Amino acid sequence: MLRTALVCASPACRIGILHSGSSLAPKLGTTFATRALIHSGQPNNNSLTGKRINEESTTGTEGFHLKDSAASKQGLTIPDAVSTLPPTIVRGDWVLFHPVYSQEEIKAVEVLQREAKTISDKIACNLVKLTRWGFDFVSGYKHKPVPADSKMSLEELKKGGYILDEKAWLSRILFLETVAGVPGMVAAMLRHLTSLRLMRRDSGWIHTLLEEAENERMHLMTFMTLRRPSLFFRGLVLGAQGVFFNLFFLSYIISPRTCHRFVAYLEEEAVLTYTRCIQDIESGRLPEWSNMPAPEIAKDYWRLDPGAKLLDVIYAVRSDESTHRFVNHSLANLDTETDVNPFALREPDMLVKGRKLGFSREEAEKYVLESHQMLEHGKADSK
Repeated sequence: MLRTALVCASPACRIGILHSGSSLAPKLGTTFATRALIHSGQPNNNSLTGKRINEESTTGTEGFHLKDSAASKQGLTIPDAVSTLPPTIVRGDWVLFHPVYSQEEIKAVEVLQREAKTISDKIACNLVKLTRWGFDFVSGYKHKPVPADSKMSLEELKKGGYILDEKAWLSRILFLETVAGVPGMVAAMLRHLTSLRLMRRDSGWIHTLLEEAENERMHLMTFMTLRRPSLFFRGLVLGAQGVFFNLFFLSYIISPRTCHRFVAYLEEEAVLTYTRCIQDIESGRLPEWSNMPAPEIAKDYWRLDPGAKLLDVIYAVRSDESTHRFVNHSLANLDTETDVNPFALREPDMLVKGRKLGFSREEAEKYVLESHQMLEHGKADSK
């Protein structure tokens, strides 16, 4: 998915949300270019280590600006941006950019698990496992594998802990999404304050982290159209959010890399959860959701077809979680103090993000180089 105002080789490139399946998004190759001069002390605008403080910076280091586009000056009100309505009208309460998936992409997501190798990775992984176990225990979630030759009714499957009903699924999703929107906002806030305090550039991390927080919030806004939570449920959310916010805040100050790994492992669990939900819908175990129309907010946000169903929404949400999984594993592989965010300019499509657990540092650097080459080629073609 090309980021906003990415000047690509084709003059057809426009500002706004482009489908992540666009042919403009290059596929990750099997060979990698020679690493740039990261630790040589020499300035290198294309490497992962961006310039700091008041030095000149490469276009797009902090994210693109409207003036970087040589193809269109229409801004946010074109159909491919935040609204399908005529210009001068912007519908919805989101302004940050996010992926829009093709049918091929939403089916490309795989359930993956990264092996924890370092001590910090093991800490993050075990914390996620502990968190999931605790939440599953409190909520009574089991989701045991249904026997292949089972002839149990839906009620028997529910009582046996094999499946959840629609109400239980919705409660679980709503609670998880209220917490999932916290890490991106906390990390963005801390990096924002660090940039102000040290008076130096952030190298594009803040934008991606805010996009993640906004995306998770839109998941919540979507599922809120299906249910109005009780005061007791809201109280649980308030308590969980307060505890998690402060713990993540302190943890990010101590070790940002461990926190990004924690979020990535958490997103692995989210992909697994939504995959199970999709399987339950497609197997007829959630009859109320089988043909339920997609909420209007979801159709607008993910650019879904007018006849889209709730199942299409859950496929899109799972793809989002796969994106967060990929991005946070990639960020956890970088130096959070010196490296440029490789996704400040664009992101790979879901055929990469859905089947890969993130970029290594070498792959991320190659991706940054490709992004700047695309930018330069686009500028040359526009002249």
